[in-house]
Amino acid sequence: MFKRSILILAASCMMYSCANQTESNPFLTEFQTPNGVPPFDKIRLEHYEPAFLQGIEEQNANIRAIVDNTEAPDFENVIVAFDNSSPILNRVSAIFFNMTDAETSDALNELSIKLAPVLSEHGDNISLNQALFNKVQAVYQKKDSLNLTTEQQRLLDKTYKDFVRSGANLSAEKQARLREINKQLSTLGITFSNNILNENNEFMLFVDKQEDLAGLPEWFRQSAAEEAKAAGQEGKWLFTLHNASRLPFLQYSANRPLREKIYKAYINRGNNNDKNDNKKIITDIVSLRLEKARLLGFDCYSNFVLDNTMAKNSATVMEFLNNLWNYALPKAKAEAAELQKLMDKEGKGEKLEAWDWWYYTEKLRKEKYDLEEDQIKPYFKLENVREGAFAVANKLYGITLTKLNNIPVYHPDVEVFEVKDADGSQLGIFYVDYFPRPGKSGGAWMSNYREQKGDIRPLVCNVASFTKPVGDTPSLLTMDEVETLFHEFGHGLHGLLTKCNYQGVSGTNVVRDFVELPSQINEHWATEPEVLKMYARHYQTGEVIPDSLIEKILKQKTFNQGFMTTELLAAAILDMNLHNLTDTKGIDVVAYEKEAMDQLGLIPEIAPRYRTTYFNHIIGGYAAGYYSYLWANVLDNDAFEAFKEHGIFDKATADLFRRNVLEKGDSEDPMILYKNFRGSEPQLEPMLKNRGMK
Repeated sequence: MFKRSILILAASCMMYSCANQTESNPFLTEFQTPNGVPPFDKIRLEHYEPAFLQGIEEQNANIRAIVDNTEAPDFENVIVAFDNSSPILNRVSAIFFNMTDAETSDALNELSIKLAPVLSEHGDNISLNQALFNKVQAVYQKKDSLNLTTEQQRLLDKTYKDFVRSGANLSAEKQARLREINKQLSTLGITFSNNILNENNEFMLFVDKQEDLAGLPEWFRQSAAEEAKAAGQEGKWLFTLHNASRLPFLQYSANRPLREKIYKAYINRGNNNDKNDNKKIITDIVSLRLEKARLLGFDCYSNFVLDNTMAKNSATVMEFLNNLWNYALPKAKAEAAELQKLMDKEGKGEKLEAWDWWYYTEKLRKEKYDLEEDQIKPYFKLENVREGAFAVANKLYGITLTKLNNIPVYHPDVEVFEVKDADGSQLGIFYVDYFPRPGKSGGAWMSNYREQKGDIRPLVCNVASFTKPVGDTPSLLTMDEVETLFHEFGHGLHGLLTKCNYQGVSGTNVVRDFVELPSQINEHWATEPEVLKMYARHYQTGEVIPDSLIEKILKQKTFNQGFMTTELLAAAILDMNLHNLTDTKGIDVVAYEKEAMDQLGLIPEIAPRYRTTYFNHIIGGYAAGYYSYLWANVLDNDAFEAFKEHGIFDKATADLFRRNVLEKGDSEDPMILYKNFRGSEPQLEPMLKNRGMK
């Protein structure tokens, strides 16, 4: 997943108190550190609010300078000046918003909620500044006579459209209502996400009987014992809703009632009618988004969002998703039937339920391919997998990543690397933070601490929640975690290799349904035999993964893809359905979700990958956008065909991809960029084949 610290630009009427200014606040100047890295060792909670307020004042002054400039409006004195108008806000927001996901606390959450309406108002004050918009519009209206480069034209178009989409052309009355909507949405989203984090942290399944651990591998038992000890329950085993705990439990536990308990706790997050209940919150969010879309001239929120993407409108997305559904659901039903047959062989008279899927899938994998996850995990030591991802990037693009010591970090788990190009020039600094902890949101993402523009190189981070080391056993990744590491590093490469002149179009500042291409194509190398032999070594013996295991891994690549595609599609369609609504009056989101899934014919053994009350993606930037993973999956599979045609490390193909995708950011229309690389528009067939549906 890609995340960016998104600052909603525009001006608060709050004045910055001189009493809050301190010379020691690191955000108020460029960081006085090697490579301009964040001085995490000096940043304190009390620095954030004064920095945000000072940043607001700084940007307001810069906006006034643009508006008051008596020279004729042009690209440099309006568009570039606006792109460069918020240095303090850029510094503090990039760090603050990543900390609220990666290393949060009650105090940080409280501050986040306090600042949300302030930043929302600031954003609206800029977006709805008529004098500023007049300047932008004046430049836009004479764009054809300005002899702009393609990148400059893209930034101009993007800036103008952002103002229009933010309400610059609305009446004063409608602008006032839009401000109120934005302010409400800013705090509702934070509360929604905090509720999910709270539920993740509060659920604890303690097991105190050995027999209840039946089926669980020894490494997982040790991990659970350590977790219980850390929670003050030494001698027991603790299992949680974090992926690194929940998924292995569902996969291996022979205790069916406990599988049911942990599964139901997971899928009912935000739907428990207690302090973490998200039903009313998401209902209010969806309703406010619909009202906002209507104010801006759209019939529904999805068409408002999609107007700014490759897909362009809801009809295109729904046609795409429904077409895939016709391939995925039959395959999922066939898989369910296979699992039921396996259960029938046991003679218990049990019917396959959702909490059985992972357990019997693992058994079926063993039966069909003579392969179990535990056979391959010893070859996927986290550090080796990471070095494998780095080695692939080196062979493709000539870049190197060298570990840096004595760089300030916000947690001991964080490691830092310097990234250099083949000619020795620096490309950026790369942070990794891979293990779960209570203050970290689930999932995995890439973000920036500083974005690239001109000669300023980026500071990029990858954050995840992978399997932790246990005692003397290092972190050994599952196949899914291996692919996630490669995926997030693909986002990282997009952020690190960018070569744009303006921050507004650099790196991952691209449309939502294009941003997953660099990440998802990078996953393909993870399981290529040549690549596996580069990094997959047994953590105890150093033995390279044998050909027999590689063959089994490749043979089962399409295994369980009906389930995986169907749950992903169900979530994408649910997201679209919620944002396709043209009337939200009296909606019960849980009942609506059930009705929508029933109409699709989703089988009860499969739930959407994310249900409405814990669908964090649609809060964090993927509203009417979760389809992007599948949309980009068409792109990445088609794009990887080019590498397979010429060799997975073919230099010419890698150079084409780097020059036309990774370096370009949003400096040109994404389909043009894709066709410049591939020579034609993407085809659906490679994706269907890769998922075993053709």
